[in-house]
Amino acid sequence: MLRQPPSVDAWGGGGFRVSGDWRPGSLLIIDDQPKPWTATSLAALTPDDFAEVFAAGGAVEFVLLGCGLVNALPPRSLRDALKAAGLGLEFMSTEGAARTYNVLASEGRRLAAALIAV
Repeated sequence: MLRQPPSVDAWGGGGFRVSGDWRPGSLLIIDDQPKPWTATSLAALTPDDFAEVFAAGGAVEFVLLGCGLVNALPPRSLRDALKAAGLGLEFMSTEGAARTYNVLASEGRRLAAALIAV
């Protein structure tokens, strides 16, 4: 039986509604498992914030990063660490990333969504 990935139904107000449940703060979704994420701003991100993504191995082929209210370039150390691990990176506003996650997850793509709360 195919597992249905969670859907990000709403965002804003400092959190996300995922499959009907409100989750305050930033959000990390790996292998269809949403969990709280400690990230609070794009500028402060480090490779350590992605330890669970690196540990997921083949369950993830790329990271979809929601940067906050507007799209901006993630820190070089993060981009370099993801590249060294063989992981792609797509980054956009959190709103755009949440919508894109829903589409890609429904297609069965192996991705991690790292969404900074707005």
